Amino acid sequence: MVVTQENGAVNGSQPQYSPQDIADDLRERIRAGVLKAGDRLPTQAELAEEFGVERGAVRQALRHLQEAGFLSNVSKGSPPRVASPATTGAGGEPQPTMVALAPRLTEAFSAPRVRIDAVSLTAETLMLALGEPVRQIHEGRIRPESIAVRILLPSRDITLAFPVSVDTADEGASSDSGNESDPVHQRWLAQRNAQGQVLRHNLRALRSSHGIDVSVTFRALPFTPPVKLYLLNASEALLAYYMVTRRAEEGDEGTLDMYDALGSESVLFPFEKQAGGRDGTFVEESQKWFDALWETVTSDLTLS
Repeated sequence: MVVTQENGAVNGSQPQYSPQDIADDLRERIRAGVLKAGDRLPTQAELAEEFGVERGAVRQALRHLQEAGFLSNVSKGSPPRVASPATTGAGGEPQPTMVALAPRLTEAFSAPRVRIDAVSLTAETLMLALGEPVRQIHEGRIRPESIAVRILLPSRDITLAFPVSVDTADEGASSDSGNESDPVHQRWLAQRNAQGQVLRHNLRALRSSHGIDVSVTFRALPFTPPVKLYLLNASEALLAYYMVTRRAEEGDEGTLDMYDALGSESVLFPFEKQAGGRDGTFVEESQKWFDALWETVTSDLTLS
């Protein structure tokens, strides 16, 4: 919890914790492994004493964590338990990509051999979310032996369905001859390349700093992906739809009026292989789909 003037100590008194502060603290203990799946939490009375709050604040915090899939049996008479990984991760409520992806990647990076496959419009969300497992590697909290990352991004030579200028879309243009002069396309291309280069650099740096075997490879798609897909260690699939919207952005050549999708705000739907049934089948078929694209219709991609 960040202690501010509103919630901090006054004249040396104990900080005032809100239910959200308590939930954030307990969530971090679960993610860090201090509290493991199946463990019982302290009683509400013990938590109230620890945080210096009334039991009502503790009950609200526990309900928040149960709704997020981190706890089970909150309404029972005994203290709640930490939910199983299938509940805290893939079985939990869908969340915005920037909220859900980092903790799932961190969990995936706890494996000895990490394998991450991704299909997306750019590498922005993945680049940002990888900051958390990379930070934990530098802190010595996790230490994979190897990391293999494969990323499929749209080719620079195709006409994207989005982002695209409103004028171009309204004209129904189908030729890619205008890509070189299209400021919206050039903006996307610059972002695709820069974000991919940062992601690759941050992961490859782990070779020299920690002796981890790292491989980061990109290939180019011949189409615009309508969804973003992350496959973690061939055991979990995370899917989000790109929601296309009209927006304006200031560029070097003035205001860019475009149809675009903000991928970081897309809701991420998780599926876990160990859950079996439709979830397990979805993960397996998603991995087959990715592998087939990688080995057939995609081409070499240079981030320049």
